[in-house]
Amino acid sequence: MRHPHHRAIAGVFAVHGAVGGSLATRMPWIQDHLGLDPAVLGLALLCPALGALVAMPTAGRLAHRFGGRVATRALLALWGTALALPALAPGLPWLCAALLVYGAAAGACDVVMNAQGVVVERRLGGRSIMSGLHGMWSVGNFAGAGAGAAVAAAAIDARAHLALMAGALLLAGLAVTRGLPDVRPEPGEQAPPRFAVPSRAILAIGLVGLCATVTELSGAQWAAVYTVEVTGAGEGLGAATYAVFAAFMVVTRLCGDAIVRRLGPVLAVRGGAALATAGALVVATAHVPAAAVAGFALVGVGVAVTVPLVFAAAGNAGPTPGQGVAGVATITYLSGLAAPAVTGWVAGATSFPVAFGLLACVTLVMGAGAGVLRPRRERAWAGAGLESQTGAGEAGQSRQPS
Repeated sequence: MRHPHHRAIAGVFAVHGAVGGSLATRMPWIQDHLGLDPAVLGLALLCPALGALVAMPTAGRLAHRFGGRVATRALLALWGTALALPALAPGLPWLCAALLVYGAAAGACDVVMNAQGVVVERRLGGRSIMSGLHGMWSVGNFAGAGAGAAVAAAAIDARAHLALMAGALLLAGLAVTRGLPDVRPEPGEQAPPRFAVPSRAILAIGLVGLCATVTELSGAQWAAVYTVEVTGAGEGLGAATYAVFAAFMVVTRLCGDAIVRRLGPVLAVRGGAALATAGALVVATAHVPAAAVAGFALVGVGVAVTVPLVFAAAGNAGPTPGQGVAGVATITYLSGLAAPAVTGWVAGATSFPVAFGLLACVTLVMGAGAGVLRPRRERAWAGAGLESQTGAGEAGQSRQPS
């Protein structure tokens, strides 16, 4: 990360992840404080996803009006501030309102920071960086969750903890966003629509992202339960299965850019799909805990780089980076919201091995559709001509770098 823009956007992803990790660890405190039963809390936890789904299609317009750097800085600051709100809610309606604001800021910031990642990738001559950026998000998420777990273990009030974290992450976000490129529209360039409707190309890219998201979140949600219920492992080993799955994903994402630079996005995703399919089949046929752990590790490695590459491809396929990313982000958020529940329903109607056998089919579709991520090689970003093309690239007229 020798380029200042690369360091800045990596910092943005890390801060974004830390906000999410911080709140996740204090939800038990909020549940106990408000006296909510699990079913009611589950309904309240739909609010962040609903807020994100409403806000994400508008993010491209915000970036067009204010510029990518200003939009990213403002939305990251809003999300950092919103971290303090859920713990301050005096009742369920206020908690739902706080989570709606929290989710809306999270989703819109997700769109503009991924669009900024596409712009930085272009300015680096098309050198893949998106996998590493998503890896930094996971690093930030683990850091926020780790700090939250330590504070929760010390029985510190969540209102004080989240307020202090909100302030610290707000300052960190303002610091890291200073180094982002100041991307502004060309004079006279038409603003994106208020709600971006995904084009056919974006829908095709989004299908690949949907497959990856469904597999990733189903694995994350059910890894521990599967290992305990199907293979007879203890709860500690079940929890370790999820930890192995998540760790293999993070390491692969941090190393993924080197793989993508060597193989290209299509071969990287197809190779990952083969590993994920093999892993899902190992899980589906596992009778002992070690086999299940190995299978989930393969699934984590196999799907790790796909979503970052989907965002990169969408940012270059849309009329502007923000508009393309918004379309794909909406698809992946919707699939992410439904995936764990659908997998649970299938497992309830049949069995967990059948459900993960079906996930192997999903990863096969992911690999088969990977061709839509292929760069359009008639546009080159490297070389002395890059600066003269930057305006057009930032306006979203240029395509995926080779």
